[in-house]
Amino acid sequence: MPESPAAQSAYDVLGVSPTSTEDELRRAYRLRLRETHPDTGGSATQFQAVQVAWSRIGTAADRAIYDAGSGNRFDRSGGETGAGRGSGSGGGAGSGMGSRASGASQGTPSTLKARSFGHPGGDERVHYLTLMREWVGRGVELKDPYDPALVRSAPREIRRWLAKAIAEEETARIVSTMGIGFTVWNNVLVGRTGENIDHVVLGPAGLFAIASHDWGSEVRLSKSELVGDDIADDEEPLRNLGQSSRMLSKSLGVKFTALVVVVPDEDLAVGYAQVERGRIAGAVVVRRSVLPQLLRNGVSGVVPGGRGGPERASVDRIFELRSRLQDSIRFV
Repeated sequence: MPESPAAQSAYDVLGVSPTSTEDELRRAYRLRLRETHPDTGGSATQFQAVQVAWSRIGTAADRAIYDAGSGNRFDRSGGETGAGRGSGSGGGAGSGMGSRASGASQGTPSTLKARSFGHPGGDERVHYLTLMREWVGRGVELKDPYDPALVRSAPREIRRWLAKAIAEEETARIVSTMGIGFTVWNNVLVGRTGENIDHVVLGPAGLFAIASHDWGSEVRLSKSELVGDDIADDEEPLRNLGQSSRMLSKSLGVKFTALVVVVPDEDLAVGYAQVERGRIAGAVVVRRSVLPQLLRNGVSGVVPGGRGGPERASVDRIFELRSRLQDSIRFV
């Protein structure tokens, strides 16, 4: 499958520049083998990553294929195939051709798509393009900001914005396939703070506040928060979602059934994990392929005995909530 834009490139793993010579590459490879070997204080995972990186760029031919970005294509439309900002549509959101492990097939396709509002990943695409233009340099023509070779050569801080955009687009696309009983608002503005919630989803099982992420590596739940090698120490995705959802809940006069963080399937060792205590108790992190089941059946339909059980709302209640949200929600 295509790798995430946020993932370490082969050059990152070996600790060299994409412009390094063959000799520099070989020296870096030997050094990283010694540093990451389990017998010298490294780990099997790191050691394997170095070997994989070398297999991709160790020869001139392999390096040329890798640098050309073979196997990776990033959506140049920015997900414009979906619903536009603030307009109702049955079209859903574009997935991004570089997205990973959608798991959308787990949902039941419907000829009548979910209602979709806002522009998933739109703000993140703007950030990505702005930073990419600054990095390339003023006065330099940026013919294709999504060229795979260019994306790979960019600093990881820039690539993460693209990965985040694609993650949001993929979640919105999955929700759009779930049928007319669902409504999704994307990139929802939270008060005057400038913060946002990636997706607010309303369906028969309740009202969900959802954040979509892709850090390009494995994450796990630890002490009520997500942690991982590529999650910064000051980054608190679950707590931030909890804070934003409380503010939005208060301003809209609604209560969220559950808080959900969605990550690519390969980045979570288990299908789901739930926060058991604290202010955000009941919040869950799930693989992308688990999302349709959670939205249809509630958290307890995914987490046995978990908090946030099914609150099957009546049709009248859903219509009432939808009208209130549609009148009150604002977009980034």
